[in-house]
Amino acid sequence: MEVVSLNVGLPRSVVWHGRTVTTSIYKSPVAGRVPLRRLNLDGDRQSDLSVHGGASKAVYCYPHEHYAWWTRELNGRDLPIGMFGENLTIRGLDEQSVHIGDQFSIGSAQVIVTQPRMPCYKLGIRFEDDDMVGRFLAARRSGFYLAVEREGEVGAGDAIARVGRDPNGVSISEIARLYTAKTFSQRDADVVRRALEVAALPDGWKEYLRNRLAIA
Repeated sequence: MEVVSLNVGLPRSVVWHGRTVTTSIYKSPVAGRVPLRRLNLDGDRQSDLSVHGGASKAVYCYPHEHYAWWTRELNGRDLPIGMFGENLTIRGLDEQSVHIGDQFSIGSAQVIVTQPRMPCYKLGIRFEDDDMVGRFLAARRSGFYLAVEREGEVGAGDAIARVGRDPNGVSISEIARLYTAKTFSQRDADVVRRALEVAALPDGWKEYLRNRLAIA
């Protein structure tokens, strides 16, 4: 398990459907080692802090293995690293193998998995295709966010080592599926109850899942 590429970007203004939008989804690979702090990587900054950023979304990870799938899905489109707005392009971890609350060491930093990525319209801006948001959700290749437990330095080529496993066993893929599921089975309800016990899952997710569970 390793970091393939470390990608950062600052807010920029783009014109989309006739209006100016500020976005930080444009990320580019950087060389060398970069400080990872509680809210982001040096050289990276989120644009709309009402929905992006914060301690529970300090770093966004996306599996490198998904790039080949997306290239086929998008008819051979060129997809440069960082295309999905991720800070860390990673290898050897995916949405099925990673659980909410899992802890990893990367470089001299330690991080914890908090939630899947639920895309907004700015992913469509990056791909110049409004349909991309729906396709991304349907593909169930969400990537995941990290909170920073110990600040440190990270860089491309760093090993990713799992140092803690949440005992509730709720995977990124499960929680992402339940977010959009129209109905809950009994098994789904059991997964939600386990998810509510995960300390790393943000309060907003817990409130949403509680409300869904109440009407299931």
